[in-house]
Amino acid sequence: MKRIRLALIYGGRSSEHEVSLRSARSIAAALDREKYEPILIGIDPTGRWHLHSEREFERITGVSLGQVSGSTPEVALTPAPKQGELLPLGGSQDSVARVDVAFPVLHGQYGEDGTVQGLLELAEVPYVGSGVLGSALGIDKDVQKRLLRDASLPVVDYVVLRPRDWQHGRGEARRRAEELPYPVFVKPANLGSSVGVTKVHEAAELDAAIEVAFSFDDKILIERGIDAREIECSVLGNEFPEVSVAGEVCPTDEFYSYEAKYVNENGATFIIPAPLSAELAERIRSMAAAAFHAIECEGMARVDFFLERGSDRVYVNELNTIPGFTSISQYPKLWEASGLSYPALLDRLIQLALDRHDRRARLRTDRG
Repeated sequence: MKRIRLALIYGGRSSEHEVSLRSARSIAAALDREKYEPILIGIDPTGRWHLHSEREFERITGVSLGQVSGSTPEVALTPAPKQGELLPLGGSQDSVARVDVAFPVLHGQYGEDGTVQGLLELAEVPYVGSGVLGSALGIDKDVQKRLLRDASLPVVDYVVLRPRDWQHGRGEARRRAEELPYPVFVKPANLGSSVGVTKVHEAAELDAAIEVAFSFDDKILIERGIDAREIECSVLGNEFPEVSVAGEVCPTDEFYSYEAKYVNENGATFIIPAPLSAELAERIRSMAAAAFHAIECEGMARVDFFLERGSDRVYVNELNTIPGFTSISQYPKLWEASGLSYPALLDRLIQLALDRHDRRARLRTDRG
């Protein structure tokens, strides 16, 4: 049987570049090579696409804090419909590979936000994960929360600041922020992996935290901190998604920071399944499916919750439309605990991408 030519796309123009490499390495190691022929595409920090050999891929993804460099052949995906061709830049115009399906493993900006998904749509290449709209909504924590509230899903109180608010009305911006009780979390609106997030305990710490968040994004959130357990569910599917068992993240520090997620092996412990009553676990799983639908997700997402101590009130924290796939990432671990192995999970995700592409290909694009 002919193998499926799977473009694994990793790296990218994001502060989560290194996390993407770790996720890609785990996926490549778990792929069934009798079913899939991997096409390894690394995007360097300037946005250039490079075609990698297996050896180069192993070298880049096998080192701590590695990066895709500009020393390997540069390629581009043509947006011509139904071609799926990778063309070399600066040399022969013969295509170097034809892609059957793509698996973007790009965390954060310029990859998880609908930009790469838009290119793949133009090229009519099936791809794993949410479409353009779901990806764009998933990356923007502010708009995402508005849609969750509209779907009657509770979110933690927050305020939004833009650069104009901070540059031209700093006093009013502080006043709005201080309507929330301390502690608060200050975070970029369009990043993941806790990059640029600061826990602020008192007013004296607020300005510095706002400056850090604005160094990563031009929209930031200031969110009320609550004493809560952190619960996660993995979601898989298109129109009829399935939800994994719930797991609990127990950070060893004040919150689940970037270092706790990816640098410090002892930064957190995980309990799968989470110690919850059957009724509460089922309510959280139902909320995960509702949140998945509310922001137009398809394929996959990890849904993160806060379970407030003392009240057992559940808040949807956020959805991640391209969750981590590293060796310690919760998305695949939650599915393993639900009876779906890592290789089988990859098979399902790729088949979901092909199914959605086939469904959309039947839609009319003319009036005839």
